Amino acid sequence: MRVRVEQTPLPGIGVRHDLVTSSGRTVGVVSHRNGRRDLVLYDVDDPDSSLASIPLTDDEAEALADVLGASLMLGQLSGLRQQAAGLLTEQVAIPAGSAFVGHRLGDTRARTRTGASIVAVLRDREVIASPGPSFSFEAGDVVVVVGTRQGLDGVTAILAGEYGG
Repeated sequence: MRVRVEQTPLPGIGVRHDLVTSSGRTVGVVSHRNGRRDLVLYDVDDPDSSLASIPLTDDEAEALADVLGASLMLGQLSGLRQQAAGLLTEQVAIPAGSAFVGHRLGDTRARTRTGASIVAVLRDREVIASPGPSFSFEAGDVVVVVGTRQGLDGVTAILAGEYGG
């Protein structure tokens, strides 16, 4: 089933994005021109009337996005594991002595060199889903890697500074 998000300009206010769930409920986010965001739950019987509107700070909006993104990503990884024989998921810590501390993910060339993909980074209590090549590593980061056993071992060796391939 395809999910549809509708965007509605709100002149003088900002923009509203609405998502209708499979149960028929409508959830929206109103992004105001001044940067404020409101999470809105609409009445089933009157879609123009809201049952609740919750203002979100930037930090709260980011945390909510992280929670939703992380749970979705973990569900997808679980599904991948069941579908693809030989495909594994592993968490690899970036040791303080790694040559990649302070360097970009793209500098590792991990996917090119091993065929395994870094799909997330866990930093403190934050999940950074799908980090791009410009993402910079810090000591103590834990990367989530998907690939074959050989690929996972290769990424582990790269991040430890042991892989010359």
